[in-house]
Amino acid sequence: MTSRVYIETSLVSYLTARPSRDIVIEGQQQLTAEWWKTHRQRFDLYISDVVLRESARGDPSAAARRLEALDGIPVLVTDDRSDALAKLFVTRNVIPAKAADDAAHVALATIQEIDFLLTWNCTHIANAEVVKRMWTCPLF
Repeated sequence: MTSRVYIETSLVSYLTARPSRDIVIEGQQQLTAEWWKTHRQRFDLYISDVVLRESARGDPSAAARRLEALDGIPVLVTDDRSDALAKLFVTRNVIPAKAADDAAHVALATIQEIDFLLTWNCTHIANAEVVKRMWTCPLF
């Protein structure tokens, strides 16, 4: 069985952005491009309606590049279960309210039993403190 990967918005943003002058971000962009070119075909990729909404924001030409890169990837749609889990992450202070879309990414990937969530968002998603709060968050 092929592993399922949720592509979060930051990944496609790094993939399609102009090369950064920041050496760390440039390295992340290069790693993203390399993974996209050589490894993505090994996985079943998924995005969400949240990824599409976020990717469509901002500069029109940059948004067009992001949306083009996402074209053809199956879209998971948020539902009552994923919305409830995202709200729980926010109300239990796992993820701040200002980052509700980040909570939605994690919740949807969780509810859909996705194997991997691929992201460069180290503030609210790929962050050891946030992950610890998720694991210890009382669900009821």
